[in-house]
Amino acid sequence: MGKIIFHIDVNSAYLSWTAVEQLKNGREVDIRTIPAIIGGDRKTRHGVVLAKSIPAKKYGIVTGEPVANALRKCPDLHMERPDHSMYRRYSVQLMEFLRTYTHQIEQVSVDECYMDFTEAAKRFPSVLTGAEEIRSEVRTRFGFTVNIGISTNKLLAKMASDFEKPDKTHTLYPEEIQEKMWPLPVRELYMAGRSSTETLKKLEIYTIGDLAQTDPAILELHLKSHGRKLWEFANGMGSDVVEWEPQEAKGIGNSVTLPRDVTTEEEARKILEKLSESVAGRLKKAGQKAGMLSVEIKYHTFENVSHQKQLDRPTNQEKEILETAMVLFRELWNREPVRLLGIRSSKLAEEGEPEQLSLFDLEIEPEEKRRKRRQMEAAMEKLRGKYGKDVIRKGPGY
Repeated sequence: MGKIIFHIDVNSAYLSWTAVEQLKNGREVDIRTIPAIIGGDRKTRHGVVLAKSIPAKKYGIVTGEPVANALRKCPDLHMERPDHSMYRRYSVQLMEFLRTYTHQIEQVSVDECYMDFTEAAKRFPSVLTGAEEIRSEVRTRFGFTVNIGISTNKLLAKMASDFEKPDKTHTLYPEEIQEKMWPLPVRELYMAGRSSTETLKKLEIYTIGDLAQTDPAILELHLKSHGRKLWEFANGMGSDVVEWEPQEAKGIGNSVTLPRDVTTEEEARKILEKLSESVAGRLKKAGQKAGMLSVEIKYHTFENVSHQKQLDRPTNQEKEILETAMVLFRELWNREPVRLLGIRSSKLAEEGEPEQLSLFDLEIEPEEKRRKRRQMEAAMEKLRGKYGKDVIRKGPGY
């Protein structure tokens, strides 16, 4: 058998963690058993639903909708404000526990991760036995539950973990795709946002199976490169590489929650320019260069996605970081409104380490030009450090 990948997802994380914390502190009512949400303010009726209980779901309340809508559906709805510091604490505890099975864990958000269970599986009678032990231990140790999706790549494992909830284990191996995944509505496919789904409906594509059997050239015509990516996902194509790193090699990054949703590439570029400037500055201050860059997007629905790229040579130059970030953004963005953007660097190397250049690098940009550009960026960084970051700005041709 090939790779065994788990996708582990906390069931209604914010609400579950809040409930566990309240019960520890003597609260008698478990908010998971009543119509309840995390997010917003009852008095002002502002904000959005970040998490909901199963009883709240029965009223038609959905994650990401305005609190005012949720209160109209259920006037007696119980509400709690979010506590992100507490969520981070529970997240750390969960990841530390999961690493007792294997260090090959790729955390993709505060409440979900991928685990390469290939080697760990040898310690159990079956893969399902291993997954059941993890779920049982999480429930007993921490008081909340997780879903575990199992497959041979990350995409299918994630799709599987989204099947029936809570506290379930599901498999979605390649040979199970037609039976378990293709009958689902196309909106349930990973990365198929509202805008993409509406376009697909106009093409009379209603299920994941319809999408999988559509000519990808037609999809590219209407959805560009994202259409090809959705076709690949519908056919179960995904990476089986769990990108894990030792704690000390986490890298340098920055992200920003936006005051209003970004809906165009031009708006996103302006944000990524500032993030690139910040990351480049921090790398230089640390005397480091990045060998890998990743871009993170959080949509208005609070779904988190990220994409990364190995660089041809390590860099701490703002322009190179921005160019790579834009490539990653275009590949990742599904045209839905964006609430958060982030850039992260990893696989760091000392700034003074020699670089191995290819003939292609030399043809594109001679060493003398590269040296002058580095000197210019160093001078700009020095001016910003002395007089403030807004003292100098690049012209449009930079």
